Amino acid sequence: LGAKEKNHQPAFQLLIYPATLMYPDTQSYHDNGEGYALTAEIMHWFMDHYLPERNLAHDWRASPLKAPSHADLPPALVLTAGFDPLRDEGRLYANALSAAGSSAEYICFERQIHGFITMGRIMREAHTGVAVCADALKRYLS
Repeated sequence: LGAKEKNHQPAFQLLIYPATLMYPDTQSYHDNGEGYALTAEIMHWFMDHYLPERNLAHDWRASPLKAPSHADLPPALVLTAGFDPLRDEGRLYANALSAAGSSAEYICFERQIHGFITMGRIMREAHTGVAVCADALKRYLS
């Protein structure tokens, strides 16, 4: 979003379980905030250490979903996991991009947790996630 203002647009956005809101109150935070590796408590710890003041959470640079416009942004692939507190943030961001006329593809790996894409030794679906990302990168960057 900030690159748009400086006329340095990336060619593509690959967002894997993105955090697009600070201190969110989403259904996935409530449903998946405990028991699935990444917890709401851990996320709040990260947010508390990322921002010097909590009132800055409303700034779009900290919460990209709150940007005044999502128009004219590069195409995006947004991947989320079904049992991830961040799931709804990714879905909402992809929806905001699409609603503003930007190209966005949203894929939720419903049976997975945050971080699954790095677990290829124990989860086959991680390989699928990596393949989806590689295919998108090939399409948009070649």
